[in-house]
Amino acid sequence: MDFGGLHLQSLLGIATILALAWLFSENRRAFPVRTVLAGLAMQVALALLLLKVPLARDTLFALNGLVAALTEATKTGTSFVFGYLGQGDAPFTITQPNAFINFAFGVLPIIIVISALSALLWHWRILALLVKGIAVVLRRFLGIGGAVGLGGASTVFLGNVEGLLVIRPYLAKLNRSELFIVFTVGMSVVAGTVFVLYATILKPVLPGALGHILIASIMSLFGAIVVARIMVPGEAATDTVSESEMKYRSSMDAVSHGTEVGLRIWLQIIAMLIVVTALVAMANMILANAPHVFGAPLTLQRLLGWVFAPVVWLYGVPWSEAVTAGSLLGTKTILNELVAYIDLTKLPAGALDPRSTLIVVYAMCGFANFSSVGIVIAGMSALEPGRRDEVVPLVMRSLLAGTMASGLTGCMIGLLPVT
Repeated sequence: MDFGGLHLQSLLGIATILALAWLFSENRRAFPVRTVLAGLAMQVALALLLLKVPLARDTLFALNGLVAALTEATKTGTSFVFGYLGQGDAPFTITQPNAFINFAFGVLPIIIVISALSALLWHWRILALLVKGIAVVLRRFLGIGGAVGLGGASTVFLGNVEGLLVIRPYLAKLNRSELFIVFTVGMSVVAGTVFVLYATILKPVLPGALGHILIASIMSLFGAIVVARIMVPGEAATDTVSESEMKYRSSMDAVSHGTEVGLRIWLQIIAMLIVVTALVAMANMILANAPHVFGAPLTLQRLLGWVFAPVVWLYGVPWSEAVTAGSLLGTKTILNELVAYIDLTKLPAGALDPRSTLIVVYAMCGFANFSSVGIVIAGMSALEPGRRDEVVPLVMRSLLAGTMASGLTGCMIGLLPVT
């Protein structure tokens, strides 16, 4: 790919996203030049370091061995509880192996294991130290206070509501700009509880999937702060002075609590997949009654592809692949990233080239969807009910900001020579 072609599309995409963020700004005169330049520079440095420096890249991609280990360990547990439904040995001859995969009992339970492991690593201070280290970087380079940095870094590994819980002592003190940063980060990244799940799903189409998901989330953390500071300018200097309320009495308490949280997430995902798949099927049944367009029946996927094709073109995807990639991005935005990643793996070979695949994987790596809006509003209302009237419109606004932040990451991957 010559730099004068598709890479310049991605550069145009970055400029467009920043311009849109400024257009939607509450104070266009207070453009945070330092934050924007530092945030973009951190994205570039992170991507080039982890994807182009051989030692860093190989170390990061070696994490895929962790995926295999966790998958095998989870299989031991699921086969013990669910038997052949949980990937155990079947008491009969299997003639169609692909049709025998049980998503609910064979694939998704890894979320429960990761949730319990994350809680244990937090209790042992390993994950807490990693989160604090990222918070220090955010404070030093982007000039945000420790409370917002800690909340943002926590969200990357723990999730939307859990990230809020880590900074619960400061929620009443955070100003409008700081709250918006935390909400936007929550919309633009995915939590550590689903890193391995998404890596498992994407493994057939993306080598080193776990490393890419991790890089995408951290890059979008910087992008979210950039977009949020443009859209809702203001001081973000609230510092941390007390300990987090996220504590466990013992290792066993951490495992127990993490398992409980993982179980809730597992059930939510199962229910969501059932409902979403049914709704998409219903929409396609209705659309099938409409006249054919370009010789084929209308589907929700085709409609989303046409709507979002210009967006993914700005990210750097060739126009010949834009409708296919746009359909995935539309699915991610209207439904969620899990369904979009599953759809990506079902595409025919050659539907997207490796560069386009990488761009959409990064651009879709975020929680910006309507169900996440509901989760954050409910979580924040429970933790700090006195600010609900202020929180609801901010969270709705963060849906747009989070989408733009993830898109900024996709554009950056399209711009840089990392493929």
